[in-house]
Amino acid sequence: MRRSGVTDVVVGMSSSDHLCWPFDDFGEFRARATEFLVDGLEHGQRVCYVARGDEPELTGHLASSPVLAAALRDGSAEVVPLESRYRTTSTVSPEDQVAAYAEATRVAIGDGFTGLRVAADATALVGSPASLDAFCRYEHLIDRYMTGSPFSAMCAYHRVELEDGAVEQLASMHPVTNPRGAPFRLHATADGIAINGEIDRASRDLLPLALLRAQPSLDRGELRVDLTRLRFIDHHGLLALHGCARAHDATLVLRSEKSALARLVSILELEDVECVR
Repeated sequence: MRRSGVTDVVVGMSSSDHLCWPFDDFGEFRARATEFLVDGLEHGQRVCYVARGDEPELTGHLASSPVLAAALRDGSAEVVPLESRYRTTSTVSPEDQVAAYAEATRVAIGDGFTGLRVAADATALVGSPASLDAFCRYEHLIDRYMTGSPFSAMCAYHRVELEDGAVEQLASMHPVTNPRGAPFRLHATADGIAINGEIDRASRDLLPLALLRAQPSLDRGELRVDLTRLRFIDHHGLLALHGCARAHDATLVLRSEKSALARLVSILELEDVECVR
């Protein structure tokens, strides 16, 4: 089962978990990436480290781990310079990047691994408004792919290099983040989306943006949103979800154990909304 929520550890993840890791210190990022990749090897996955620099430099980042050093020698681990995996001077195509990782996962399985795990410093890919928008869309598309495939990723972002609000936008498109992330996390499920965390005044503008970028998939004319792990949602958040469903001519189906949600729907007199447990 995939994880969702806030964490300060990167081990114990499943073969399809998707983690956002904003960081301030490169040494701390490399230590967490090492732990994440070693954990993937223990799951039988091929692992890949993607960051800025050439191959010898990236190999040095992982040198403190004898397990990864051995894996680099036998081919169960690889290092990939960011510039060779992505064109850092242009905007990433979300669909093309998902296809590339899907193919790499297929190859890993064909080579006898249980799947693929990637730890990547993607900071250089989100430096402009257009590239940030495209990469947020990619983060949800790859998350949708992960719901049915043995691919897991740790997406890291160096906070001081990014504009205010960028980290929150990126973290909101992941099911799991560290405490430096976003007030809520929107992620894919088998039949729609789920949101955990809190949606209040602080995230009023962030939710509509996340929904626009996600373009959630519909199930038989229904936009299914799992809110069972959402601690709080105000009326602005509920109106944003309703507006997203109406934009797709869909019925909004909200899954929650909180009876207050159904009362709020009634107070707002929202049409084409179902609350289920």
